[in-house]
Amino acid sequence: MEKDELRNADGLTEQEFLGQYDVRLYKRPSVSVDILLFTVVDGPQLNYRKLPQKELKVLMVRRGNHPYIGKWALPGGFMSVEESLDQAAYRELKEEVNVSDIYMEQLYTWGDVGRDPRTRVISCSYMSLADSSRMEIKAGGGAWDAQWFTLSHETEEERKTTIPGGYLFENRVRVTLSGKEDTLYGVIGTKKRVVGRSKTVKRRILKNEGIAFDHAFVVQYGIERLRNKIEYTDIAFNLMPTYFTLTELQQVYEVILGKELLKANFRRKIADRVIETDRETKNEGHRPSKLYTFNTNWGCFEV
Repeated sequence: MEKDELRNADGLTEQEFLGQYDVRLYKRPSVSVDILLFTVVDGPQLNYRKLPQKELKVLMVRRGNHPYIGKWALPGGFMSVEESLDQAAYRELKEEVNVSDIYMEQLYTWGDVGRDPRTRVISCSYMSLADSSRMEIKAGGGAWDAQWFTLSHETEEERKTTIPGGYLFENRVRVTLSGKEDTLYGVIGTKKRVVGRSKTVKRRILKNEGIAFDHAFVVQYGIERLRNKIEYTDIAFNLMPTYFTLTELQQVYEVILGKELLKANFRRKIADRVIETDRETKNEGHRPSKLYTFNTNWGCFEV
């Protein structure tokens, strides 16, 4: 039977059904996008004979309108009915912070009831990584300010309890964002219940200082996703300049993972992801180091 001949329980063809469809039958939530933009920069150089430590930073904007006026939030805004989610994310990033042409991927969709005091809002968050030295950040689109915040991610407490058929994992994580003048933080509690092949996860913001909406969730979830992805993809190279030393690359991995890595193990692991060039560093106080570039033919896969 042809598609046009199929009829529903009311005896309507698809064309007849669409012709009389009433969009008011269901309440329609608003849809927004939020962008978690990471970068890595050199921290203060305390000893000229040693390379400066790397700092992981997140771009935030100070809201210029209600709700949460004056609070810091991730760049983002509402999607229009004429654009896709990806188009909305790139547009908002350009309008609010003057950033374009960067790597970006969908991170998670947040849809808790009451997450926005204005109305029912479902937000699709994106994660992006970029070399901030190539950017000229400018606040726009109603934001009062745009600023890079140094990110720290610390597990305050965690425990695993055996339950019938599985286990319950609980933890408390503190996310701190340190800016030029403001220090923001959120404490997120997570409960993961695993029984057989079934898994449920519940998150709560236990404490919040200065971070608008539920964006502390997005930051915490994003850093955990990033830590997982750098192990098996080329995602970290979006943070690197065209040419870099292996020590600089290792520092980037270490600041994201939050731990030191053994030099020999690290270099063996990333050997096929980089290409050695004939260039060398020319920093005063240091011996010249070989410069490398990303191997664009490295066969990674995305999920």
